[in-house]
Amino acid sequence: MPSRRIALVGPLHPWRGGLAQYLGLLGEALKPHADVRAVTFTRQYPDFLFPGTSQFDPDAARPDFPTEAMLDSIGPLSWRRVAAHLERFAPAAVVLKWWMPFFAPAFASSVGPLRRKGTRVILVCDNLIPHEPRFYDAAFTDWMMRNSDGYLVMSDSVNRDLDTLKAGAPRRRVPHPFYAQFDRKRFDRDSARAKLGLSGDVAMFFGYVRHYKGLDTLLEAWPLVRVRRPGATLVVAGEFYEKPEPYHALVKAAGEGAVRMLDRYIPDDEVEALFRAADVTVLPYRSATQSGVTHVAYALGCPVIATNVGGITETVREGETGLTAPPENPQALADVIVRFFEQGMAPAMAPHIAKLQAEHSWEALADSTVSLIDELKPGRGWS
Repeated sequence: MPSRRIALVGPLHPWRGGLAQYLGLLGEALKPHADVRAVTFTRQYPDFLFPGTSQFDPDAARPDFPTEAMLDSIGPLSWRRVAAHLERFAPAAVVLKWWMPFFAPAFASSVGPLRRKGTRVILVCDNLIPHEPRFYDAAFTDWMMRNSDGYLVMSDSVNRDLDTLKAGAPRRRVPHPFYAQFDRKRFDRDSARAKLGLSGDVAMFFGYVRHYKGLDTLLEAWPLVRVRRPGATLVVAGEFYEKPEPYHALVKAAGEGAVRMLDRYIPDDEVEALFRAADVTVLPYRSATQSGVTHVAYALGCPVIATNVGGITETVREGETGLTAPPENPQALADVIVRFFEQGMAPAMAPHIAKLQAEHSWEALADSTVSLIDELKPGRGWS
């Protein structure tokens, strides 16, 4: 058996979305350092808890390391099977993607037995304090924190939350890598716009629609933008995870042709054209620790306008890679968007975004992960 072994646990192909993409790309970046194997879900969310139409994207790229689908988030028998499966591999570390306390029983029960035999558990922390709290959050988060040893945090906001929950815990503060896999060099701005039938000023909201993401604020701002930039188009690309009717009413109020709605999950194959066609991506969030959307945008050369919440603006270099605005303020957001268009900021931001791309690599994340494992001194699988 190889001298260094790392296991990953969490969503991977065919599960869809940024979480699965992140874990797959991290695993591939870790391969030069260790033997990498993974466990993914047979069931991630019960259907009654999942607001979308499908949890799968079978056309997405498969990771090139062994992956077993055997974890049922609400199936205790599967947690035992996962623990036994991982024990046969005897990894030095298990790396879990952590974004929601709901998964604590499955994750903690699957990795707890390994910790007692010398394996270290590392959480890649998207959120430690959820955007949409539930009654069990504190107890489940505490359960997971007691069954983990080290932490990869990608924003100062999450770093502060970790100090609140587990002061002094071993960690690495790492930049969120960019999702460069979407950059297939198939489109430039003109060809992307021709494909999508777009012209003039184009802004985009991308990703699942949830209340905390503030799409309603952006839709309320859009008529104010159009007064000063007639013909400007807002593209809303993403599936609704809540009732869409209030948003549709705001779209109607914005005026004919002002907003183009793509109310569905956007498969990987369509992502490049959307970001190439947009002048700017807007993140009007009410709350956040970070967002993978900024890292897709930058990977495809698209500037970002974001609200000043959580860790999102940590990757927005004011006036260089994007602009910021206060949250829940349609007038202020409209003013910033109009300033971006009036001053033609996108071309001047391109070289700054290119520089930022070089600083956010998957190889750097893998190096930090290995460094953290070294610090944790596993009792096995690391020699």
